[in-house]
Amino acid sequence: MSNIRQLRDKPPDSEKITINLGYVDLGRVDLLVQEGFYSNRTDLIRTAIRNQLDSHVDIVSSSIERHTMELGLRDYTSKDLEALRDAGEVLHVKVVGLARIDPDVTPELALETIGSITVLGALQASADVKKALADRIR
Repeated sequence: MSNIRQLRDKPPDSEKITINLGYVDLGRVDLLVQEGFYSNRTDLIRTAIRNQLDSHVDIVSSSIERHTMELGLRDYTSKDLEALRDAGEVLHVKVVGLARIDPDVTPELALETIGSITVLGALQASADVKKALADRIR
């Protein structure tokens, strides 16, 4: 008898993006890394993005309030969606960050309860749920 259990894969805590830089900008990035200002290209790019976001924090905050969006991580469980369905309500997901729909949410339940999804960041859901809600994802 084996005591080995399969653990679920840990969902990523970040989203991979790809950018194109001109050769001169890339050379300048590499120079700063070589001089020890940053540990690698990614470190410089993350720092630059955070600094830029920090410089616009007021604009981002007011936009989030204006759009009544949730900031950060938002999980939607079967229990949450079943309660909405039972109350006859429809959910309009608006998240800045990460929206996660639990793997146990069926496409049918998602269709019954989710009217629209707007995520500025990333949406994690099963392939079946994403396919079912494709026309509601913006």
